[in-house]
Amino acid sequence: MRDRVATLIRGRRERLTRALEHPLAEPTAGATPLSDEARQHLFSEGRDLYWNELEWEHLTEEEATDGAPLSELTFPGLLAFVRGLLLTEVNPDALAPAEPRPQVVEDLLGFLAGRLVELEETLSRPGDDEDPDQLRSEFDTTDRLVDLVLYLYHGLEAAEIERLETAQGR
Repeated sequence: MRDRVATLIRGRRERLTRALEHPLAEPTAGATPLSDEARQHLFSEGRDLYWNELEWEHLTEEEATDGAPLSELTFPGLLAFVRGLLLTEVNPDALAPAEPRPQVVEDLLGFLAGRLVELEETLSRPGDDEDPDQLRSEFDTTDRLVDLVLYLYHGLEAAEIERLETAQGR
């Protein structure tokens, strides 16, 4: 499964690079090293945000438009968390400097891609207790979330995102 996850993420990045016609920017980590314990804690928090926001959407279906939930509205906390992990500038009166943690975002991308692989496998052979419509909705929403996290990770500008979205028919 790890190979499929790595291939999925690599493929998305290659697609972005081809569509934008330039290499993707790589964020730099903060100057202070991140301990394994802190990295695991931050990753766990991001993963919990995913599950909590997904469950809220399942319960309320309040972000669904034309039957499909919008990832931007379904996962506002997770996307804000990712922005915080990638923060490179703070206000002059901030008590601490910006400490970007792109390695945690990479961990989250691996988790999200792994979830896509799991959902794809489940959709190919659903069990009796599985709701195929809910699985498809979760797949589509998570698929879109991977793109949104990649846009943030690589610091894409609004015009670049618009160009990518138009090319994908979104």
